Amino acid sequence: MRVRSWVPVVAGTGVAVGLGVYGRVHQPVDIAVDFPLKVWLASGAAALAVLQLLTALAMYGRLPRVQSSPWTAVVHRWTGRVAFLLSLPVAVHCLYVLGFRAGEPRVLAHSLFGCLFYGAFVAKMLLISSPRSRDWAIPLAGGLVFTAITGLWLTSALWFFALS
Repeated sequence: MRVRSWVPVVAGTGVAVGLGVYGRVHQPVDIAVDFPLKVWLASGAAALAVLQLLTALAMYGRLPRVQSSPWTAVVHRWTGRVAFLLSLPVAVHCLYVLGFRAGEPRVLAHSLFGCLFYGAFVAKMLLISSPRSRDWAIPLAGGLVFTAITGLWLTSALWFFALS
């Protein structure tokens, strides 16, 4: 493997570790996003992530009886962009107000999934822009992004809905 193919992995790892370290050592601030708003933004991002998964499976020919069209890639790109934008206010609130926490298993898992999500996202974006990326690398990075956002939703929004 060439050195260039490690750049997305190193960059994604750097983002994930950097967010975790920053979240752990900074002093929390008093900005806040309404918690139900965070839950609904996260739920919207998770729903769009499901569309991302379905369109990716269609583009790779993995859905039986579903044929990919030129619109499939367009829908995939735009649902990803909107999901990422929906995640930003949630991430800013979590990072600046709460930080990286390890007090209980759910909260630790949530913090780890948050770092993984943005690290995997960076790696995927760099892989997509690289003409030399491996055939398996982009789906792997996309799978990590989907796994992380699913884990984030399960450890936050679903937990909130279960308590409501």
